[in-house]
Amino acid sequence: MFSTYVLYSEKFDRYYIGSTSDYEKRLKRHNAGHTKSTKPFRPWVMVYREDFETRTEALKRENQIKRYKRGLAFYKLIQIHG
Repeated sequence: MFSTYVLYSEKFDRYYIGSTSDYEKRLKRHNAGHTKSTKPFRPWVMVYREDFETRTEALKRENQIKRYKRGLAFYKLIQIHG
């Protein structure tokens, strides 16, 4: 199983969108500072997650959410599911 997820840094009011095969491990790695792009904005909390059968589906959904660019569709997504 693969997941697409949205993380939120309350301290910096930032979101991060990604996909992974192990979302719990991935969140721990983000918060441990192992990811260059998220390290400065720790701590992160997961505010949204969607599961898929294939990596291709998860990546497709990740790219779709990234295209929302924090617009109304993005906020509706995390509000409804978060």
